[in-house]
Amino acid sequence: MIVRYESDGTIVMITQNDHAQLSGLFATHWGNAQFAKPEPYMPMVRAAMFHDRGWIRYETGPQLNAEGKTPNYREVPNDAGQIEAFEWAGDWLSSIDAYAGLMIAKHRTGLYQGRYGTMTSPPAIQRGTLKPEIQALVTRSEAKQKSAAEKFDAKQLMTNYTLLQVWDLISLYICSTETLKPDRIAPVPLGYAGAASAEMTLTPSGANTIALAPYPFDQPSLTANLIFRRLPQTKFKDEAELQTVYFGTPPQVASFHLVAGGR
Repeated sequence: MIVRYESDGTIVMITQNDHAQLSGLFATHWGNAQFAKPEPYMPMVRAAMFHDRGWIRYETGPQLNAEGKTPNYREVPNDAGQIEAFEWAGDWLSSIDAYAGLMIAKHRTGLYQGRYGTMTSPPAIQRGTLKPEIQALVTRSEAKQKSAAEKFDAKQLMTNYTLLQVWDLISLYICSTETLKPDRIAPVPLGYAGAASAEMTLTPSGANTIALAPYPFDQPSLTANLIFRRLPQTKFKDEAELQTVYFGTPPQVASFHLVAGGR
């Protein structure tokens, strides 16, 4: 759950699965004269669309921390149930689409390990020594990934892993802050031949317009509709109250327009 404590005293809550829907939209429309269309196309769209499916367990019942506040996703404890859910997500999608399942499993283990060093901007979170339970998950998952990856081209897999990080980061840029500020993402693969890539700048223009340079999509502008809930209070007496308020708050939609920016 992406949780933002807003300046007006409300909480904006966005499910990881709704955040992932934006990533899937970006994957679906990725590709133009400068950027190659994802290959294989539909498996990469699926991977982007469902890359955070392991959070569905937590999102059935948001929790409170010791201060009586609901935590942002990076602060949610990785307990046994959540670790099991993360592993389940990769297995679940692999049973539908082996390539997509491999991608989201690699995405999950990469998050524990600085996105495998692929991204220079924004810098990946360095988690240091992993808890034994998480290291065990990484070991199990990477063993399954190694077996699955033998069927596919290694260079293509690495390019696609990087693309998945880019789509994730563009969506997180939109979802994670109350006020958008200029930012950049790098490297952004241009295609599959060689190692050509670009640094992409994201520049807000007005309340809900974001200029991307270079611009990667297959239409002149792309509208991304973000589902969120805005809760009127920031503290709760217990998790039952939080969940009652959360599920009883009507979802809203914020529309963001992604357009081509200049260099």
